[in-house]
Amino acid sequence: MKRIYFLFLVFYILASGCSRPENDFSEWRGPNRQGIYYETGLLNSWPETGPELLWSVEGLGAGHSSVGIGHNRIFVNGMPDTLGVLYSFDMDGNLLWKKVYGTEWHKNYTGSRSTPVIAGNLVYLESGMGVVYCFDAFSGDMVWEVDLLEKFNAENIQWGLTETLLIDGENIICTPGGEKHNVVALNRFTGETIWTSAGFGEPAAYCSPVLVEHNTTRLVVNMTATSIIGLDAETGEMYWRVEQMQGNKIHANSPVYSGGVIYCSSSSAPQSSGIVALQLSEDGKSVKQKWRNESFKNLMGGIVLIDDVIYGSTYRKNEWSAIDASTGEEKILSENFGGGVVVYADGLFYLYSEAGEVALVKMDWNTFEIKGRFEVLLGTDQHWAHPVIKDKRLYIRHGDALMVYAVSGV
Repeated sequence: MKRIYFLFLVFYILASGCSRPENDFSEWRGPNRQGIYYETGLLNSWPETGPELLWSVEGLGAGHSSVGIGHNRIFVNGMPDTLGVLYSFDMDGNLLWKKVYGTEWHKNYTGSRSTPVIAGNLVYLESGMGVVYCFDAFSGDMVWEVDLLEKFNAENIQWGLTETLLIDGENIICTPGGEKHNVVALNRFTGETIWTSAGFGEPAAYCSPVLVEHNTTRLVVNMTATSIIGLDAETGEMYWRVEQMQGNKIHANSPVYSGGVIYCSSSSAPQSSGIVALQLSEDGKSVKQKWRNESFKNLMGGIVLIDDVIYGSTYRKNEWSAIDASTGEEKILSENFGGGVVVYADGLFYLYSEAGEVALVKMDWNTFEIKGRFEVLLGTDQHWAHPVIKDKRLYIRHGDALMVYAVSGV
């Protein structure tokens, strides 16, 4: 009897070790895509040389996407030549597998754009050429692929499709930018079409959409070439549209939702741009402009909303600002650190400038205090990838290099 029990126990342990947990989920710019990582116990200042570099890897190829993390694995994509490659590493930087997935964007500002997102045992990304791919997170096998531009009769945009795909339950939301099929929902397990929306019938605009749950209404909020649009998440019906202009039709910042208000930020254009606050109606099926600040020129570094203050930088300037979320009033906090990407964790901001410097900063309406900084010495091309914070580690991607730093304060 003891022998039977022992064999059963061994079998159970082995089976458990080989099981695939289904609940892992990794998003771009943290939960809800708001640039906030809910980590605690992090360093509140850095040594003079910056936090400890745990490991790095080079040779990923060109790319501006961030890492996705799930199942104690790291997923990142790059373009060593003209083909995109999805890599999977363990938490110590050892390569587990790599998968060539197809042609990547190699015309201008080359490389991967879409950050891998993990939902359950599957990993999703979109190439700059407009193809959506689904992979098995453990083996790297491709499960399905859909060419958005071909299937939905859309054309690519000047710098390639750039959105990071949005998971909504069993659906995955994509923006081919077709005239009739502007935003679409695919079944994330099969790639089959669930719904399509005509939206405003204009090209995509480099924006990664967000899911907004407002009272009893669930919305997909997105920006296309000249528009902010709100769609029913279940059907794709377009409820509202607000004009948002930018000279090159670039709206690369994801909308941010808080307390019934949607905030959208673009760089300047002759009309109707900057950052805008849109107040949702009770049922979410209409909006009205609460305020607009046309002087704030944030193109793609993202914004973070903390305690009714919005923080972000001016595109291609050494300028960081605070904006009153209630009124749109702007206050310049610093002109001494390069503009770029901002994320937030454990009471402090992590800034990654286009000049290639990372800083830990305390910011509020009256304060801009640098608590540590370091220069990114590895990698290639532009410093555009958004940092990721996970399990007290800071992940910085710069072109063909990935660097992982220890930021635990415990």
